[in-house]
Amino acid sequence: MRQFNVLFCCMGNICRSPTAEGVFRAQLQAAGLADQVHVDSAGTHGYHIGEPPDARSQRHALKRGYDLSRQRAREVRAADFDVFDLILAMDFDNLARLGQECPHEQRHKLRLFMSFAPQAGSAVVPDPYYSGADGFEVVLDLVEQASRGLLAHVQQELRARGA
Repeated sequence: MRQFNVLFCCMGNICRSPTAEGVFRAQLQAAGLADQVHVDSAGTHGYHIGEPPDARSQRHALKRGYDLSRQRAREVRAADFDVFDLILAMDFDNLARLGQECPHEQRHKLRLFMSFAPQAGSAVVPDPYYSGADGFEVVLDLVEQASRGLLAHVQQELRARGA
């Protein structure tokens, strides 16, 4: 059985996408699917390559039980478009940037992450970088909602593959 691969993307890979990676990884673990789904995150820009997630993202995530400390920022690579089954952008700008880099035959893999939580009332996960503590809490609220919807989607995909 082939693993299902999910890549979360934001601009610098230090706030939103590492948060999504950590939250979704925890949900996979709780669902017993950690060995069937590979999760990673990357930035559409290489501003913070090799850096850990923003300290504020780590602090707020840890309050909810998500440890982001082992993650390191990286930039999206050309190979990612082949490797990952879903490439999830946090906002429209990052989706557009991914669309410019993605080969035409792989564009079906690109989606907004929040498309998995239409009930949330937000099409995007807003960038908390220049906001206060509330911004990081909003990110976590939205990411938790979208991760639940994504988990249901991945479970359906795995069933369809006979996993």
